[in-house]
Amino acid sequence: MAGPCTIKFLDHSNASPPPGSVPNTSLPLTFFDVPWLVCRPMQRLFFYEFPYSTLHFTQTILPSLRASLSHALQTFYPFAAKLICPPSPHKPYILYTDGDCVSFTVAESSADFDRTVAYLTRDVKELHPFVPQLQPARLLNNTRVVPLLAVQVTVFPNSGICIGATFCHVAADGRSFNHFMKAWASILRSGGNSAACLGKSVPFLDRNVIREKDSRGLESILMTEWWSWASDWVEDKVPAHGILANKVRATIVMGRGDIDRVKRRVLIRCPKQSESEQLRASTFVVSCAIVWTCLIKAQELCGNKKHEDDECHYFCFVADCRNRPEFAIPDTYLGNCLSICFVRMKRSELLGENGVVAATKAIGNRVWEFEKGALREAEKWLTNWKEISETGHLVTVSGSPKLRAYETDFGWGKPKKTEVVQIDVSGAIYLGDSRDEEGGIEIGLALNRDEMEAFHGFFEQGLKTI
Repeated sequence: MAGPCTIKFLDHSNASPPPGSVPNTSLPLTFFDVPWLVCRPMQRLFFYEFPYSTLHFTQTILPSLRASLSHALQTFYPFAAKLICPPSPHKPYILYTDGDCVSFTVAESSADFDRTVAYLTRDVKELHPFVPQLQPARLLNNTRVVPLLAVQVTVFPNSGICIGATFCHVAADGRSFNHFMKAWASILRSGGNSAACLGKSVPFLDRNVIREKDSRGLESILMTEWWSWASDWVEDKVPAHGILANKVRATIVMGRGDIDRVKRRVLIRCPKQSESEQLRASTFVVSCAIVWTCLIKAQELCGNKKHEDDECHYFCFVADCRNRPEFAIPDTYLGNCLSICFVRMKRSELLGENGVVAATKAIGNRVWEFEKGALREAEKWLTNWKEISETGHLVTVSGSPKLRAYETDFGWGKPKKTEVVQIDVSGAIYLGDSRDEEGGIEIGLALNRDEMEAFHGFFEQGLKTI
């Protein structure tokens, strides 16, 4: 266990685009945005080595860090805006008005930096002091006004810095958020020259490129679904402290060699089942397959509930629709552009001798279906999510190695560690790039303590025997 540590809040201010630099702008939600109205806020942490005092940071780094954030928000202004949720039948939208801002907090922590960034199992609550809190939503004339981003910078004196961000998923997906973070970091490194830093990576903000392609009326369908049960999802009904009790988190690294071995062994087993032509054993697919099967085994070992073999379990991942031929949406599009993909398997298949092979095939087939049609069952995204999540047998994956989080360099080198904190409550697994090995991945998990111990055992065994 870590010793007691304290966090001292040094300053709270707001960061906004330079006055008058962004016109008042209203952005409609697209059908890609609507499903994320029910999503908990995203929470990202970036830890950096910084062997200087707090005084040095506040006097030499903090002013330019805050100024560079202001310049980044000038271009990425939807993050400084607010979500407007009027009563039905009026549609929610994002509104920026001059003076809108992002909460910006500066803190100092007495925690051990080396322990904080270590790849070890620890109580989930150890990272929570570094996560900024979004300002509470306001109710004005029966309309909810929701802030979209908060930032906190925490100094570990003479050791490190943590830059934490909490943002509403309805404003942007992971690719857009990482684009924003890298732009902010680049502007700081350049001494504030935002035009030179962004170059060809200026965010694309025209949402009509999506709305004009909505020939099936998906926006209307999904909005109707959201209105039908928004009151049950807009606010979290379960207190976080109840969800976090007895939970621990850990980061597991799969090196490129581990991944290649799993791929080879899965492919070797497939010809016996005449499935080799259909198998899509990518790094994403095989890593998700082995994590999913090990999670089910750990829950089976540690659970008290009797399960039936034909009981269905579900896996959910998202797939980026940028540059899909049916949309032609630019890489730099700022917003949500994700297809929601569900995979269903029987419990007996996941627990069987060839569970990883079966899961690889099932997830790979869903990837193949996405490639053939990005919006398969898009009308049911919210309905499926609600029905499947209520079964209690859903595993979701957050993040992607393709986001390259470890390339977010503010001038202090690559991050010492990155973390996705909302998985502590959401129950998702996190998948990201490896800090130290090209082609490797990091897997973040938050489980009950006994389940985490069991998972580690099954995972290590799986790497050796699959």
